[in-house]
Amino acid sequence: MTIQPVDVLYTAVATAENGRDGRVASDDGKLDVIVNPPREMGGSGAGTNPEQLFAAGYSACFQSALGAVARADKTDISGSRVTAKVGLGKLPSGGYGLTVELSVSLPNVPEATAKELVEKAHEVCPYSNATRGNIEVRLSIA
Repeated sequence: MTIQPVDVLYTAVATAENGRDGRVASDDGKLDVIVNPPREMGGSGAGTNPEQLFAAGYSACFQSALGAVARADKTDISGSRVTAKVGLGKLPSGGYGLTVELSVSLPNVPEATAKELVEKAHEVCPYSNATRGNIEVRLSIA
């Protein structure tokens, strides 16, 4: 896969202190959260974690991409929702990897149209483009 050049329109900046057991903050102060490993990984679970932050960003970005393709197709997606499940696990080769499942609810859209819109959104969403070929991303219609 060839990496395409990007005409940068915006750059987000965040800094982490103490990794998975610390704090993450954006340079503008709009994001400032405590991060802790989840209980499932032996942590306190008291704060959020990188996988939750990734899931939040991916679901919001995918919802926006879905809205863009729906507008272009003149399809009303009122009441739609995107839920991202981000899994963290061990790779057979060592280290850790991620999995993603995007569950899209389009309650007022016929199933065939919903599938088409989700596939189109997956082609234009920046998160989908960043993960394509790197991690498994499963798409489903809820």
